[in-house]
Amino acid sequence: MLAIINMNLNAIKKLLIITLLFCVSNAFAAGQREQALSHSVKALMQKSVSDLAAPKLLFSNKKDGEAWLTAMSLRLQKRMPNQAYREGFLKTVHYEATRAGLDPQLVLSLIQVESAFNKYAVSRVGARGYMQVMPFWVKAIGRSDQNLFNLKLNLRYGCTILRHYLDIERGNLFRALGRYNGSLGKAKYPNLVLGKWRKYWKYSYPAQAKNN
Repeated sequence: MLAIINMNLNAIKKLLIITLLFCVSNAFAAGQREQALSHSVKALMQKSVSDLAAPKLLFSNKKDGEAWLTAMSLRLQKRMPNQAYREGFLKTVHYEATRAGLDPQLVLSLIQVESAFNKYAVSRVGARGYMQVMPFWVKAIGRSDQNLFNLKLNLRYGCTILRHYLDIERGNLFRALGRYNGSLGKAKYPNLVLGKWRKYWKYSYPAQAKNN
């Protein structure tokens, strides 16, 4: 009996190790660099991450929102089979990205590269969650009880950080993406994100389609 119990415990340990390695190996080695923030920037970012309003689609009309949600849900279905969770995830992405002045399609591309849509992904340098947020950000602009594996919180932090980097780089997306990954000046990461955007997530909104 003891031998069987020990065998089961060893099997469980091996499974936990494999699961942990899977989470780590599926996370792009993101590593935003910790830097001093000015008081004004820190206050702005603190305000952004503290306001966790309920996510919703931010479209001028309901029909456009439903069209976007349907299109994105189909693209994400294989990675997130649960429809209710998938649609909740997409609504949160759209809300947080739009709120931060970012393209939701870009955020989806970044998530694919960073974590492969793995909520519990952890990179080799300790970045966490869908958008691979470094824990030092919680200390810098958040609260110690905030969990970076929480869907809304992770996306709120990630979008706030990317917006911050875009502001630093005066709208230069290529350089902002480099900062987000801690690889400023190297082309690999920005090209990966933009490549995913072109291949999987590019979307023509109704107003854009009419203008083209």
